Amino acid sequence: MWERSLVLSAPGKVILHGEHAVVHGKVALAVALDLRTFLRLRPSAEGRVCVRLPGVGVVRSWDTLRLQALRRGFAADFDESKPPSVEQLDTLREFAGIAAGASAPESLATLAFLYLCLAISAKYGWTEEELTLINRWAFQGERVIHGNPSGVDNAVGTWGGALRYQSGKITPLKRVPMLRILLTNTKVPRSTKVLVAGVKEKLLKFPAIMNPVLDSIDAISQECQSVLEAMPANPSPEYYPVLEELFDINQHHLNVIGVGHPSLDRLCRVTASHGLHSKLTGAGGGGCGITLLRPDTSPLAVEAAKRDLCACGFECWETNIGAPGVTLHSSSSLNAEVLHALSKS
Repeated sequence: MWERSLVLSAPGKVILHGEHAVVHGKVALAVALDLRTFLRLRPSAEGRVCVRLPGVGVVRSWDTLRLQALRRGFAADFDESKPPSVEQLDTLREFAGIAAGASAPESLATLAFLYLCLAISAKYGWTEEELTLINRWAFQGERVIHGNPSGVDNAVGTWGGALRYQSGKITPLKRVPMLRILLTNTKVPRSTKVLVAGVKEKLLKFPAIMNPVLDSIDAISQECQSVLEAMPANPSPEYYPVLEELFDINQHHLNVIGVGHPSLDRLCRVTASHGLHSKLTGAGGGGCGITLLRPDTSPLAVEAAKRDLCACGFECWETNIGAPGVTLHSSSSLNAEVLHALSKS
């Protein structure tokens, strides 16, 4: 399978602007988040392929000869330009003992791993130059898990930085700045499907009211794109008040279209009390929010905001957006926290 140990990582992702409006053909901006998922690949002398995914509780192993026989048994070849076939996924479910229709994260993660393991090991190696190929195969993993994904998550994870998404077209932004943020999880569960349906219902009921709101969200995304692309060449502090205002305006719009939540209102009030500006990210109705940190924001203010957010029962991380995409690491480049986590797996 693999002849040497490899450690790779890919960034998380947040939507900066354009939530929900993107469903109706408007622009959304997605950015890479410097909270990374690490993957270590190691050769095995035991004739087995083992996978450990502690985040979703997966610990599985299979005999290599059985996997090779399984691979040869497929009538159709694996192809990064085509979605996984029903036959392939059914065969993999039976092989792994996954019930038909199972949607638990550990089941879907196992299924995606098996599919990509058989497909990629049969055809390709791993190099930093194969980003396009990595993106295509990551999209197939998304298809296994989500069925009909947009392609945004795998593109941000592969290329990093920021990208523009509109009506199925994904365009990476060039030379975006790394911006400091707080990412806060309200821990309030929500259904993206229900929230999307609610926005559609409002749009059908009040088209003359709702369409201008969606147009305004679209304009916010485009204005933010202009600012982000201008910042690397001219890192003026004057850009930050503009970005803060865009956060505030968009958050009000998202409340208007019905995807806000009291927990998100509380998040915004808490950070505003420290002079910071926040908005929800993603589906809304709970979930996560992001808070912009200016370069001159004092460490004391950041720590006080984090403390107050945690006192609300939220989880909070300080990180960056505009982070690098998929990365191949040397062991000497990994910090102690990452090395400790990998040693436990």
